[in-house]
Amino acid sequence: MNRTSRSIASVLVAGGLVLGLGACSEIADEAAKQVDKEVNEQYEVTYEITGKGIDSIDYHVDGGDATKPKVESVQKPTLPWKKTVKLRGLLPPGVLPIAVDPAGVEMSCKIIYQGKVIKEETAKGMAAATGCIAVSPVAG
Repeated sequence: MNRTSRSIASVLVAGGLVLGLGACSEIADEAAKQVDKEVNEQYEVTYEITGKGIDSIDYHVDGGDATKPKVESVQKPTLPWKKTVKLRGLLPPGVLPIAVDPAGVEMSCKIIYQGKVIKEETAKGMAAATGCIAVSPVAG
């Protein structure tokens, strides 16, 4: 191979690398845009608690982050209890009813997103704490 041919081959290889890296950069940019969208996207869920003898309910609300969500509480709730909240991005929806009663307690929790139950749990006994925590429905 003569010098001119090697120079042309080198230019073609370098050009191919630049184009290939440019394509990777476009893919990375698109992935970053998708993550930003998921992190900032708001969604609504409805928490539902039924049963008897429930002392308190803790539930996630907008604020905090996915590893340490903001939690609000209601004491001595009237049952059945229902609350719709807005959450953001990867924050998991979660609700936790707590009860202690020697006569026994029964409880169930549901998390509903767009009319569909995405998490449901039940518990019975003298002391019960059953929780519903779901994966964020906007996490893709």
